[in-house]
Amino acid sequence: MIEMAQQEIKVIVFQLSDEEYGIPVQQVRSIEKVQHITRVPRTAPFVKGVINLRGVVTPIIDLRTRFSLGEKEYSDSTRIIIVALENMEVGLIVDAANDVIDIKADAVEPPPEVVGAVEADYIKGVAKVGKRLLILLNLDHVLNSDDLKEIK
Repeated sequence: MIEMAQQEIKVIVFQLSDEEYGIPVQQVRSIEKVQHITRVPRTAPFVKGVINLRGVVTPIIDLRTRFSLGEKEYSDSTRIIIVALENMEVGLIVDAANDVIDIKADAVEPPPEVVGAVEADYIKGVAKVGKRLLILLNLDHVLNSDDLKEIK
């Protein structure tokens, strides 16, 4: 039990509105600048379409739309984080990809009952890192494969 407390989780930190979120670095394939996204008809509103990333057609999800945070114009800091889940890769549009940090496993608390705009299902936990509060996403729930089946 004592060894567990010393474990660290390496996460990619990104920004959506005023919040900072983290996803485990082992689920991240790359971070890309926004490129042309081809719309796909009759998909969920948060599915922006697909991109051709190094020869692989990759579905793109706008996390702001997924979390009901409202649309925002893409800027120079907007990024697409390519994540791997089961046997597929998906791009997540975020306002900015900030950095990579190590979080001590014992700094992660379960998600609070009320977490504002983001559904509690999407959250694995909340980590305090210095003065920062990071929301750690549960990608399995955020990228519910039923929502994405229609793209493939």
